[in-house]
Amino acid sequence: MKQYCILLIMIVTGLKTLAQQPDTVFLKNLLQSHPELFKGILNHPTQNEVQILYTQIDRDKNNVPHFKSFSYRLNPKRYFYPASTVKLPTCIFALEKINELKIKAFTKSSAMITDSAFAGQTKVKTDTSSANGLPSIENYIKKILLVSDNDAYNRLYEFVGREEINQKLKKYQLNNTRIIGRLAINDTGEGTKHTNPIDFYNGDKLVYQKPALFDGNDYPMQLDNMVQGKGYLDKNDKLVMQPFDFSQKNVYTIADQQMVLKRLLFPETFDKAQRFNLTPADYRLIYKYMSMFPTESTKPTYNRPQNYPVMSKLLFYGADSTAVPDANIRIFNKYGDSYGYNIDNAYIVDFKNNVEFLLTAVVQSNEDGIYNDNKYEYATVCLPFLKNLGQVIYQHELHRPKKNKHELPRMVSNYTN
Repeated sequence: MKQYCILLIMIVTGLKTLAQQPDTVFLKNLLQSHPELFKGILNHPTQNEVQILYTQIDRDKNNVPHFKSFSYRLNPKRYFYPASTVKLPTCIFALEKINELKIKAFTKSSAMITDSAFAGQTKVKTDTSSANGLPSIENYIKKILLVSDNDAYNRLYEFVGREEINQKLKKYQLNNTRIIGRLAINDTGEGTKHTNPIDFYNGDKLVYQKPALFDGNDYPMQLDNMVQGKGYLDKNDKLVMQPFDFSQKNVYTIADQQMVLKRLLFPETFDKAQRFNLTPADYRLIYKYMSMFPTESTKPTYNRPQNYPVMSKLLFYGADSTAVPDANIRIFNKYGDSYGYNIDNAYIVDFKNNVEFLLTAVVQSNEDGIYNDNKYEYATVCLPFLKNLGQVIYQHELHRPKKNKHELPRMVSNYTN
């Protein structure tokens, strides 16, 4: 406890000085001012591929939010694997698709029966995690936001369709992003372009049929760092001694990730044409399950030890399975981890102290240069970094002067109801 208090004093004292620094060097100086926390990252040859975007929020006398951003090593041309962070826009686009179809009987709770029509596709007729034992878009979204369920994401990718997903990305000016495949099933080649036929039912009544689709488009992106390492394990666990190629995988930059989060959480700050086509109920669904801890959910149910309360809140708790969540703080986020990368895209709110800020960061550690061997330094490098980063910036926000008090009733009601 004494060591924690000393560290807290050091953080607060250092941040008072850093607050006076120019925008372009704020985060760099913040990291350098805490060598006890960040020296390993700063001294690493590639700085562990770290990119950070931190956005302060100040509200005017009418409680309208205004944003000021700070970045560190932010580079849309430097590739990192986005892992499960691509699931959040896919959830949003699935809800948009329902709204745009304008079929009154078709809702996010309609039973979703997935068929197959191309090699490697999966049929899904049941979902034991749902209240009625049937799959639905609503329950898939819950599972994605609570525990980052890969199968749930794959089903929504198939529902929206690859072409529509990428059209929506362009519509919302997410020009440095592409989503071109399913996750965790070695989805490559022609298979990524084909999405399953799906039937939706209310009881025994068929309310919508989504046909099998083929996306003939390619989405080429030439980025630095798309070829990495010195070897990888193939699908047969055979070691191949050549660099691992990410050129046919998803791309979702840090700036685009935070833009999606900002548009989702602060729609009133965007022109109507640039707001997501979501209903108030859609927003409530996403807010609730983005901020909920897995152990708070009753259906689906997620219990210890495999699932612990803060398992998905990387930018505040890291991977501390023993951490007791702060009752005053909620974190609306979507994280990802794969190929040695940990990413978190978060809106962190302290309702007691009227603190709110956006923080998005990526870090990687793969010291042996081999991919698919599950030998990554998540626990020793990546997760401690994200936890320390979130905690340091939170302490800065606690002590940062604000002209007007922040009122956050909308967010309170959304996560408690």
